[in-house]
Amino acid sequence: MAKEVLVEISARHVHVCKATLETLFGAGHELTNKKDLSQPGQFACKEQLTIVGPSMRAIEGVRVLGPERKASQVEISRTDSFTLKVKPPVRESGDIAGSAPVTIVGPKGIVTLEEGCIIANRHIHMSEEEGKAFGVRDGEYCEVELCGERRSLFYDVQIRVHKDFRLEMHIDTDDANAAGVGNGFRAKLIKRK
Repeated sequence: MAKEVLVEISARHVHVCKATLETLFGAGHELTNKKDLSQPGQFACKEQLTIVGPSMRAIEGVRVLGPERKASQVEISRTDSFTLKVKPPVRESGDIAGSAPVTIVGPKGIVTLEEGCIIANRHIHMSEEEGKAFGVRDGEYCEVELCGERRSLFYDVQIRVHKDFRLEMHIDTDDANAAGVGNGFRAKLIKRK
């Protein structure tokens, strides 16, 4: 069974907790919504940061995504990891235990995370109704075919089902470039037998 899913490219970004936000931007600072994202309640912020790895080479202009989280984390691509000289694991967003360290530089301060740098796994958000329609459950894995400029089959794409989610596949810039696809492309979800 194959059904189509809209693809969105997720560029490098930072999620911050309240303490990190205030260290980087000053006491009492609140995130400023620049643009709502596809998933309800999520937004790109006007705030941008610099991330630095052990190489002391920096990547500037990294967007903060809101709302605030319980723990701060940095999501990068494998290509970014070569620049920063970090070894982040591929993980579900929020699963940062034992992940790579990284330093975040803001206009008012610096925060070094002992863990928190990951490469987000490929995943598909869907509502409970969409999960039923696709015949999949939260936490299940599937394959996804992208027929862009360079036809690709992605294995081990995680299904994330929640009542507030909207149907969409998230891949990072490396995956998008490898397959030759961009935002708004349609991919085929292939349910495992």
